[in-house]
Amino acid sequence: MGWPAAQAQTKPSRVPRSERQAPVPAAGPRVNKADSIAIRTIFDEALLRGQSYENLRYLTGKIGARLSGSPQAQQAVEWGRLTMEKAGFDKVYLQEVMVPHWVRGAKEKGQIIGEKGKGIDVAVCALGSSIGTNGKLKAGVVEVTSFDELARLPEDKVKGKFVFFNRPFDDRLIEPGMAYGGAVEQRGRGAIEAARRGGVGALVRSMTSARDDNPHTGNMRYDEAVPKVPAAALSTLAADKLSLLLKANPGLEFELEMSCQNLPEEKSYNVVGELIGSKFPNEIITVGGHLDSWDLAQGAHDDGTGCVQSIEALRLLKAAGLRPERTLRAVLFMNEENGVRGGNKYAELAREKKENHLAAMESDGGAFTPRGFNVEASPAVVKQLQRWAPLFRPYHASDIKAGHAGTDIEPLQKAVQPKALIGYDGDSQRYFDLHHSALDTFDQVHRRELELGGANMAAMLYLLSKYGL
Repeated sequence: MGWPAAQAQTKPSRVPRSERQAPVPAAGPRVNKADSIAIRTIFDEALLRGQSYENLRYLTGKIGARLSGSPQAQQAVEWGRLTMEKAGFDKVYLQEVMVPHWVRGAKEKGQIIGEKGKGIDVAVCALGSSIGTNGKLKAGVVEVTSFDELARLPEDKVKGKFVFFNRPFDDRLIEPGMAYGGAVEQRGRGAIEAARRGGVGALVRSMTSARDDNPHTGNMRYDEAVPKVPAAALSTLAADKLSLLLKANPGLEFELEMSCQNLPEEKSYNVVGELIGSKFPNEIITVGGHLDSWDLAQGAHDDGTGCVQSIEALRLLKAAGLRPERTLRAVLFMNEENGVRGGNKYAELAREKKENHLAAMESDGGAFTPRGFNVEASPAVVKQLQRWAPLFRPYHASDIKAGHAGTDIEPLQKAVQPKALIGYDGDSQRYFDLHHSALDTFDQVHRRELELGGANMAAMLYLLSKYGL
């Protein structure tokens, strides 16, 4: 698509891009020319000498998938520590945390079996934390789109069958995250609700609006009050096929084979790096992403990008000569995907040490084109952050609004009550096409989008450190 006519007629500047300054926003509360120049310096460093992309290349290519408790997760811990030390942070250290150790085992198999016994292979994967099937598990199938629908079914319609949760994303919603939130409970609680009604297992439509044969994993839960049954995700095409065939033949069966299992917990670590504040060293601002990932791919967007951006945000400030007035702490959290043990441990230690956490920021929505920041704070603090929006407008990240900030920093709210939790927000339209699937690989990450995200995070840290809240 071509440029709009008004832009196409504009003559390009002959000044080298690295020497141009962003438009200076109109004077207002906590917005001034010096800040505009400082932020431009951050972006020049990121776009000309940014290190996020190459750090991500190593993390995803040399280490790869980093499921909690795995050898690769431990390798990632060492990578994070060495990368922070190389960046020249004032302090780098580890926080010990015990994490779950779930293993997938052999590749899962799923078949739709008709009346004549003929099987149709479909794409499936085990949901995280699920038990295995102990061989092949074959049973009838009952389809539902909600827990309420399941609760209304007669017992004989459910007992001894797979419960097939086939609620799709609501594609009318502009924000895919809202569609995810509206469907994900069937993944998290599907096995519990199926077992409560006598089902032998849960089959769950993948959490995506993409129509393909890539099943999306993700964590599920059990309730000790009901039996544990296996839970698997079907690709969206497999779910559509099963639904169509069930309408034609309600008596068909499904055969599932999974060898996943839960092993004893393992010792792991959060990785922490600090730049000590020059004026208020006891006021802490945290920025982080989660180091663990699911095991179907390389964990690039989820959440290798958040990790490298968090490290880079501190490095950019250091490289630009912008010494923070408050202490900045980059944290690579372990075990967000199937336990949030790292986030909980970080908050627990902060409470024990009686640390003063001014704010915390997280990047866990992929490294797509910047849009802005989601904020969990009082209306007054949200309004204060919105006063800085003109400084982010040249970098397409001026949408600062109330919204969910992040899973790993959420425990801090109860533990030490920071004034704001902030989530870096990028364009999420493609995120759930990749999320928790075999498609979440390094080649899906765009270098400039990644580096721009880290620079916007660094700019927010610069402002928070300078002005406080």
